Amino acid sequence: MTRKPTEQEAFWKGEFGDAYVDRNRSQRLLAANIHFFSRILERTGPVASILELGANIGMNLRALRHLLPEAELAGVEINARAVEELRAWDGRAEVHHASILDFQPARTHDLTLIKGVLIHINPDDLGGIYDLLVRASSRFICIAEYYNPSPVELPYRGHSGKLFKRDFAGELLDRHPGTTLVDYGFAYHRDPLFPQDDITWFLLEKRTP
Repeated sequence: MTRKPTEQEAFWKGEFGDAYVDRNRSQRLLAANIHFFSRILERTGPVASILELGANIGMNLRALRHLLPEAELAGVEINARAVEELRAWDGRAEVHHASILDFQPARTHDLTLIKGVLIHINPDDLGGIYDLLVRASSRFICIAEYYNPSPVELPYRGHSGKLFKRDFAGELLDRHPGTTLVDYGFAYHRDPLFPQDDITWFLLEKRTP
């Protein structure tokens, strides 16, 4: 039996998600992303494969391709227009057109990544995504989202039920005791060179059994 899409999935699959594709592109964003991920990769060391959940048109994967020319990149994306553009990119990324609520990874990657996506997920569905981030990773997990010490919902471009802030990384650490915090940092929207949207990033690592 086919699962009924959540309110949030329908939102991002539809016209709003299409419009986001147009907003989510610029050389300045690419430069900021290259700087952003260089800080994280300094802590991981060599990474041969990366899976991003919620890749959109691949602005994060494009930055990672600049930093890791030989790495195997893969992305999961729900919006058809974004998938079409991501597949047209010559960055040699494996693209999965699917909801991250349904995606079943066929393999593990050195690093699993989610950036600016968990904030738009129904809180009831977060547990499954935390599990996916851990299950699909052979070593590292990167969460980069709006942070708040306690759960809060905020209006998002005139819409309700579409933006949530909380301690996503802390919840994953509690749910998966076999993970540990490696490092964390913040990217400020007023950075004069490499602004990001006030994102806090957390690098986690799976402990070796």
